[in-house]
Amino acid sequence: MDPNLHQKQGINHLNRVLNYANFVVEDGKATVHLTPEDWHVVADTLFHMETPREVLPDAISGFQLTAGNQIIELTTADCVIAIEMI
Repeated sequence: MDPNLHQKQGINHLNRVLNYANFVVEDGKATVHLTPEDWHVVADTLFHMETPREVLPDAISGFQLTAGNQIIELTTADCVIAIEMI
């Protein structure tokens, strides 16, 4: 399955989050902030659009919504990344 434009944008945001998290990780945890619009694109890509796992970045081993569905939490081999809205 080829991802649609919305999913491609979400995957692009996820790659940027993963790259940025390397600069702010402390004790195995990183927090990255996105605009509300970008956060919702990522949330749609991960939770609402049935995006196939194989098109998501390989570094992501797991993901979930936390804090009453306000934080997207990504798990990688190196850290846990909390994606919050600014």
